[in-house]
Amino acid sequence: MHEGLTISEAIIDSLLGFAVVFIALAVVWVIITTLAKAVGGAKKPAPAAPAAAPAAAPAPAGKPAPGSAGEIKLYTVPEKQAAMVMAIVADKMGKPLNELRFKSIKEVK
Repeated sequence: MHEGLTISEAIIDSLLGFAVVFIALAVVWVIITTLAKAVGGAKKPAPAAPAAAPAAAPAPAGKPAPGSAGEIKLYTVPEKQAAMVMAIVADKMGKPLNELRFKSIKEVK
């Protein structure tokens, strides 16, 4: 008749199983981080936010600045906060701020 594993053999087998699983997870983690760096490095660099921030402020009354898209209506949003939103949108889209047109900004609650 066939005898089963002893307790010490079962513990060793369990520990080896855990080790194999953790090693496989570590290998997968290394592959994923390597691919993420390779794909992330291929993206074009985003335009600098400080360069877009001064142009983000709404133009004063009168003739719009060269390249601006005119006036914007702000609903319960301070001008500084609206400028930040416009700069963030331009940065995420990868376009210069003067190529975007914002008609209005309203806080959604």
